[in-house]
Amino acid sequence: MVFKALSKELQKAIQGMGITEPTEIQTKSIPAIMAKRDVIGESATGSGKTLAFGSTIVDHVIPNQGLQALVLTPTRELAEQVKGSLKELSFHKHLKVISVYGGVSIGPQIDDLARADVVVATPGRFLDHLERRTVNTSKIKILVLDEADRMLDMGFIDDVERIIQTCPRQRQTLFFSATMAPRIRDLSKKYMDDPVHVYAQKMVDPAKLKQVFYNVERNQKLSLLVHLLKNEKGGLVMVFCNTRHTTDFVVKNLSINGIKAIAIHGGLTQNKRTKTIEQFNSSTVGVLACTDVAARGLHIDNVSHIYNYEIPKDPKDYVHRIGRTARAGEEGKVINLLSDNDHENFGRIQRDYREFNIENIQRPYVERVKTVRVEDAAPRGRFNSRKPNHLKRRSRY
Repeated sequence: MVFKALSKELQKAIQGMGITEPTEIQTKSIPAIMAKRDVIGESATGSGKTLAFGSTIVDHVIPNQGLQALVLTPTRELAEQVKGSLKELSFHKHLKVISVYGGVSIGPQIDDLARADVVVATPGRFLDHLERRTVNTSKIKILVLDEADRMLDMGFIDDVERIIQTCPRQRQTLFFSATMAPRIRDLSKKYMDDPVHVYAQKMVDPAKLKQVFYNVERNQKLSLLVHLLKNEKGGLVMVFCNTRHTTDFVVKNLSINGIKAIAIHGGLTQNKRTKTIEQFNSSTVGVLACTDVAARGLHIDNVSHIYNYEIPKDPKDYVHRIGRTARAGEEGKVINLLSDNDHENFGRIQRDYREFNIENIQRPYVERVKTVRVEDAAPRGRFNSRKPNHLKRRSRY
């Protein structure tokens, strides 16, 4: 068994986490990772890759010897999640694992970096520390890019490359990504040494995933959403929107119509986002309205329904959204609400993923519900300042 090749301390930590059997990506990647090979792993969110790359970090990093392992992630939420997992894995080794990201005070991070063995960071804030010379990368022997494709989508790859160039050339490099875009392949050729390429099937079970769509007038979309949420029972529900403003609109109007909902998007403070995920994961609130910041990297179990209140422009984002349900043998349902401005994006999904069977359902009679307008949470011009693009990017994530 794969786990038996790990140290006794690590095996004990894995048992303490309630993990008894390795996932596909763990089975395929851990032997190469523990042999200190460079590895490219293609696997979806929730496939168990944190334990895979965490195994070499825990077994090969020496406490109190300076920063030796760096994990780069696209979002604050994923940074916190990975940090938590690495702390659990290193429970018996007492590694100092910290997270570094924007949106919070930089002072405490400077103090923590001086004592850290392992850092999990978003690219923008870590680059800030490099420019301030508040972090020393000279002892890094393990470098991980987690959700590499997402960092590419979010425009972070140039920052990532600058960070890689500060690390020692003699190191182990691990790339994990749901898809392998050409730019990611170029990075692997440039910065990896004869990498082992492993691939794991997505955890979503197509046989247990039902996808449907309703055609609805734009001014009836919220009423239809309320009707469906009140009449279709299940587990946790995620409602995806394309913008922060729409997300806030949906949450506000679900609430005034008797449906308890919370929002998560890039305009919220980190403390608020963390609290929101905790509420949703604990089922305190059953409906989470969100932008695509929540589609990747977050560990959320028991999601039975995905509602696409708006259809994403990029078909890959649709795939990431629906990947939140029908996992680990559970059934799931995806409901797409299409008004006139959604059809172009929806047609793109149908062309790119012809294997998807998305059934057209006749819209039921729904009563018009009360709606209120919501002022944009971000004042106009806040993100249209004359700051350089890379600074604006860091402030948002």
